[in-house]
Amino acid sequence: MSNLLPEPRYPRRHPSNSNLHLYQDASYEGLPLMVDKGPFIREYLDALYRTIELALAEYPRILAFRVDLRLPQRVRLPDRAYTNDVISNFFESFSRKIQYHQEKVRQRDGYARGCKVRYVWSREIGGKGVPHYHVLILLNRDAYYTLGKLNSERENMISRIEASWAGALGLDLSQASGLVHIPKNSTYRIDRSLRREERDVLPDLFHRASYLCKVATKSYGDRQRGFGCSRG
Repeated sequence: MSNLLPEPRYPRRHPSNSNLHLYQDASYEGLPLMVDKGPFIREYLDALYRTIELALAEYPRILAFRVDLRLPQRVRLPDRAYTNDVISNFFESFSRKIQYHQEKVRQRDGYARGCKVRYVWSREIGGKGVPHYHVLILLNRDAYYTLGKLNSERENMISRIEASWAGALGLDLSQASGLVHIPKNSTYRIDRSLRREERDVLPDLFHRASYLCKVATKSYGDRQRGFGCSRG
């Protein structure tokens, strides 16, 4: 009998970043993955799962939604816009807008539900070498139930996202038109009380969001992280 151990079916570490580990299973912590987009990065799945758990620990009901943030193809931006400074600036601006709105609600109604912005993002490189970002945002659903309508005259979640992305890129709103994309069926409403029940939407959300954790189309070695999430 041979004493040689069988070779592993897949490499355990990412070939371009030994700090990251590949993940090949069809589920993670009992939640389904978008298997056809795999393999995934285990550390990214950890962060995604932890971010959702933190949101549900603080709020019994969560509004989660996907959004894609693109850079213009025909406008040359400052070099800094092609680094992850741009996504950091976006979330700083967006979080300020949420807190400002909550303060307005508090002044108007005498109280506000409060809402900490939690998020997960992935940076990918397109065919023309221009980066774009896939984002998952999680909010307190007792404060925000919907994204609102595109091109609405009233301020809503979409308009806050558009203004924050334009500002992060150093563009005015007209220059940034079309750079924010809301995918189809982008919104998920999660209830803590429905965990492990048939009506639980969390498996659908995690399956959809696992796309952000895939190995493919991310850039390694250019000093720009391909993935990030909120803290706490």
